[in-house]
Amino acid sequence: MPSTAIADAARRFQDKVCFVTGATSGIGRATAVRLGREGGRVVIIGRNTDEGKESVSLVEQAGGEALFIRCDVGKDSELTRAVERTLKQWGRIDVLISNAAMMTFDPITKLDPKDWDQLMSVNLRALFRLTQLCLPHMKGGAIVAVSSVHAFQTTPNVIPYAASKGATDAFVRGLSQEIPHTHARVNAVAPGAVDTPMLWSNPNVKSGQEKITGQVGTPEELAAAICFLASSEASFINGTTLVVDGGRLAAL
Repeated sequence: MPSTAIADAARRFQDKVCFVTGATSGIGRATAVRLGREGGRVVIIGRNTDEGKESVSLVEQAGGEALFIRCDVGKDSELTRAVERTLKQWGRIDVLISNAAMMTFDPITKLDPKDWDQLMSVNLRALFRLTQLCLPHMKGGAIVAVSSVHAFQTTPNVIPYAASKGATDAFVRGLSQEIPHTHARVNAVAPGAVDTPMLWSNPNVKSGQEKITGQVGTPEELAAAICFLASSEASFINGTTLVVDGGRLAAL
């Protein structure tokens, strides 16, 4: 490949406005940093201001521009405000990465319905609302939702999380049929075990009930897959879920 082509490929998101939820740690932060390294203008969405400022600094060190907006993605009013502020700052949205998520760890017979509702608001409804809010300002862009291998194979006591991720995959398939690919492509990435705070704070993992066997991925490896799907290199990929799990599902 000629050197100029390599240089171009390294700047796939030059001046593109990339809206990333859950970008204050883990996969979201790694994705934000990679987008910035490739020239993106990155909107960091999260609830922790200190972590948000750290993500901004990392994106800027990587060579990109960044804006932190404190936002609880489970609240419509805060999602609306975040999108409006993004448009005020940069005038458009080219890439939407819906990554923010939470888990519960109670048996379904003991789960508080309020916890079910909160999880669905964060994991699923936020994707729906952000799609509604961002699509009118996108043309030729990309939406990437972060799903999970739990959509395919799961463990006890995480039914709400698994259900939300299965619904995420269905949402992606359906949305790809509702909007022309020339307006925006939509895909999902389904991570396996990834070295993030969410994995190691999981009480099922801590207790040994859920065994982490085989390869554990890095946030940067997931960021590479997410950014590929968000880039023009994936122009012929639409309405699909890419499993990125180091072969975990194949071994289950």
